[in-house]
Order: sequence, then C-alpha cells, then structure tokens
Amino acid sequence: MMITINCPVCGSVRKMSLVEPAYRGPLRCWKCRGLFTIVIEDDKLVSCQPLSEADLQRQQELKALQDKMRRD
Repeated sequence: MMITINCPVCGSVRKMSLVEPAYRGPLRCWKCRGLFTIVIEDDKLVSCQPLSEADLQRQQELKALQDKMRRD
C-alpha cells in the first residue's frame, strides 16, 4: 500500500510504500530534515509528532537491544 505524508513543517510531500497496514516509528523529511514520530493504522496517518535527535537515538538503542534479546 502506498501512503502520502505531508511534512507539517515545510509541506513537502513524501510517499511511502508499506507492507503492513500499520507502522509506528521515526520519519525524517527529505526536504527540511525535520524529524517526526508517525503512527499509521489501517493505511492512514493517525499521528505525527516532532522528535528530537536525542529521542531518536534512544529509540534506536532500545530497538537494537530488543532485537538482540530476541536473537539470544
């Protein structure tokens, strides 16, 4: 499924192709480099909140730890 997301800062359009109808995670605008946490449910954008670089790094570290725990 293809979804269209408009950047809340600069208004640029981004298209994403998703395998699943739901997604929760970070998204960076290709034009203004703004960083957001988005929530997509049933192929519709439900939430788009600003995200700091520090919060993104924490999210990535947590995901890496979760992935490592699943492998072990």
